[in-house]
Amino acid sequence: MTNDLLPWYAVRVKSNFEHTVSTHLRARGYEEFLPTYQARRRWSDRIKEIQVPLFGGYVFCRLEASNRLPVLTTPGVVHLVGVGRTPYPVAEDEIKAVRRIVESDLMAKPWPFLRVGQRVQLVRGPLAGVEGILTKFKGNYRLVVAVQLLQRSVAVEIEGDWARPCGQPYFPVAAVVANSTYSPRTAA
Repeated sequence: MTNDLLPWYAVRVKSNFEHTVSTHLRARGYEEFLPTYQARRRWSDRIKEIQVPLFGGYVFCRLEASNRLPVLTTPGVVHLVGVGRTPYPVAEDEIKAVRRIVESDLMAKPWPFLRVGQRVQLVRGPLAGVEGILTKFKGNYRLVVAVQLLQRSVAVEIEGDWARPCGQPYFPVAAVVANSTYSPRTAA
């Protein structure tokens, strides 16, 4: 089986070990992918532009699941993401899409994962502070707000970047730049 036919897996790594694991996997002959983005970090005496992992705590790797021990014994690797002890592959088109984003000249950054049907709070736009359920209709995002007593709802069209999952803090762009603890959660 050629490398291009092997599925991609998400490798969970120790905090701040993404670059180390990526280098070790490449040295062991694996095709790895560590998507990064340009971020500014402020230290007490300076501001510096650095490459930060787009998915903190994760590196992607093509491998045969039945022969995963060399990957699992790589310094800094915690486990392969999956269900129980069974690793679950990442969809090829998702990896291709992330790769195209990273290779483009467009500015990319981590973003909270939003699902249609999820309760969200608007943090931008004219309705900032309003909470409701995120829906999508004919390709447009909408916020649905219900009046329980009347058993009626109202929907308003919104921009996707206005919404954040309820209970998740909103950091303005300047604060995101200074915040290095963002880490997307693994979907089960």
